[in-house]
Amino acid sequence: MNDKTTALCELKEMMADFVRQRDWEKYHQPKNLAMSIAVETAELRCLFQWHDHGEVKTFLANSRNRKLVAHEMADVLAFLLSLSNVTGIDLAASFEEKMAHNAKKYPAEKVKGHYKRPARAAKA
Repeated sequence: MNDKTTALCELKEMMADFVRQRDWEKYHQPKNLAMSIAVETAELRCLFQWHDHGEVKTFLANSRNRKLVAHEMADVLAFLLSLSNVTGIDLAASFEEKMAHNAKKYPAEKVKGHYKRPARAAKA
């Protein structure tokens, strides 16, 4: 499996099978999954916590560290996929909709090269 050849629906089904095989449906409820996503993102953040930008590049060049980061990212994704399964939310459609919203909120011609949100036009 890799990002270029694996469909999101395959990952969602893999996660659903994993949960089903363990009879974990009773635990994989929206609140629990949202909390688990927060826990896993905290574990991911801990890997980078005390490194400045230059140190992160060196940190990620180490194969063991890179594997740790990859596994934490996969944990976040696993719980997100399960949350999508449980809620029936289509992640691809939601992502497309949110990116369209973000494109309007952060027009490239107004934010290119910086992160600040452009000022809103005054209401008449």
